[in-house]
Amino acid sequence: MSDDDDFMQDSDAEQYDFEYEDDDDLSGSGDVDIENKYYNAKQLKADSPEEAVTEFLGVPDLEEEKGDWGFKGFKQAIKLEFALGRYEDAIKHYKQLLTYVKSAVTRNYSEKSINNMLDYIEKVASGTDQSAYRCMEEFYSLTLDTFQATNNERLALKTNVKLAKLYLDKQDYTSLTNKVREIHKACQREDGTDDPGKGTYSLEAYALEIQMYAEMKNNKRLKSLYQKALTVRSAVPHPKVQGIIRECGGKMHMSEENWKEAQSDFFESFKNYDEAGSMQRIQVLKYLVLTTMLMQSHINPFDSQETKPYKNDPRISAMTDLVNAYERDDIHTYESILKDNQDLLADPFIAENIDEVSRNMRSKAVLKLIAPYTRFTLQFISKHVKIPVSEVQDILGVLIVDKKLRAKINQDDGTVEVDTSAEDTVRLAKLCDWTSAIDGMCSALLNEGEGFRSEEAQGSGSFGGLMNYPMANDSGNAIPSRGSGHRTRGARGGRGGGKALVPPV
Repeated sequence: MSDDDDFMQDSDAEQYDFEYEDDDDLSGSGDVDIENKYYNAKQLKADSPEEAVTEFLGVPDLEEEKGDWGFKGFKQAIKLEFALGRYEDAIKHYKQLLTYVKSAVTRNYSEKSINNMLDYIEKVASGTDQSAYRCMEEFYSLTLDTFQATNNERLALKTNVKLAKLYLDKQDYTSLTNKVREIHKACQREDGTDDPGKGTYSLEAYALEIQMYAEMKNNKRLKSLYQKALTVRSAVPHPKVQGIIRECGGKMHMSEENWKEAQSDFFESFKNYDEAGSMQRIQVLKYLVLTTMLMQSHINPFDSQETKPYKNDPRISAMTDLVNAYERDDIHTYESILKDNQDLLADPFIAENIDEVSRNMRSKAVLKLIAPYTRFTLQFISKHVKIPVSEVQDILGVLIVDKKLRAKINQDDGTVEVDTSAEDTVRLAKLCDWTSAIDGMCSALLNEGEGFRSEEAQGSGSFGGLMNYPMANDSGNAIPSRGSGHRTRGARGGRGGGKALVPPV
């Protein structure tokens, strides 16, 4: 199943929740007996749905000619049959319903009713029921045949988008590709340019394609479509569509380890899902938190105005705790949270990327632990960080390759020896830079300072001559200049500079 859930909360299949507002759209001037039969059937829906179906189907038979009440009777019966899993009956009666749209009811009313019905069956269909999928596909095909024949291009485009989404849910990528191509063609003018009036449908088609390539992990094609989707300016899409596009863009950037762009996309996706009222906002907020940790940023993702209300949401509390442990570099709390919240790893995307965060946390913990020592064992790190020796060795290897640690690993006895000569070289270079800066300051002060100059003589005379003499120390001896034999390491000497050679037992 795709992550693309309806922006309204999923309805229970056992709750027959229908749209009643359209009953007032019609004058209802038909026979009183027909009207009474229709409303009596509505009273039976909650307690006796099977009996209600029979009553609704009896309404069209009471009309001498096809009219409003017959259309409404079929519509209610079909919804109940679909909810009850009577798919063959639903298809049969849907064919009869479509015969009413040409003359029995108005164009606007029929379009609204059919679109609402298709939304309803999409909402209540079970994600694992293949019979429901086949029924939905048949509904869409029948709808397209009917409304293409009546030149109702708008409903035909809406139905094609729904059918493409069905192919995405079924992972029928070949049919999806063909259907999306058909939608894009319908959204173009005769000269091949984009029709500004159909930009919304084109953007929805892009969203479905982007989801498909995200599932296929075809990042090259995904990136191309993502960039095209962002250039569509003529559309006024539902914010949920924008949320889908940005979510997939964030995942694409994550796969490229482009954490900054991923964070930006996930934040935009969250805002769009939040505006649409989609429950997917919670999952995307988790992705945003994950990206923040991968960036090794110390900016709390819950500090923004949009995310702050969700900081204490129980559905996000585990990720909040992870962020807090990450900011404190508390490896033990971090590991404990992951162990106690295995449901976090149920999401394949989080499971795939959380390892990188864990590796960063463990690397920082190892560096912090070994900072005072020049020689230690792999077992020592394993014991204190609570990770296997094999992973300790991998982490140290990466740190050495990245030049964050200068050391050698002896795999025979499991010991590690830190090379501090490089550290001393760096310290010596910094000391040389410091003494050179002092020499320069003294030279500028004594040779160029106006307080030491005479108005009558510049560079000669009683004080000028003093510049030719070396400065003296307290004992009266001249201070020698630094030469190649000058010692800058002082009394420190030796390797390690005061570090413990081995960790305490």
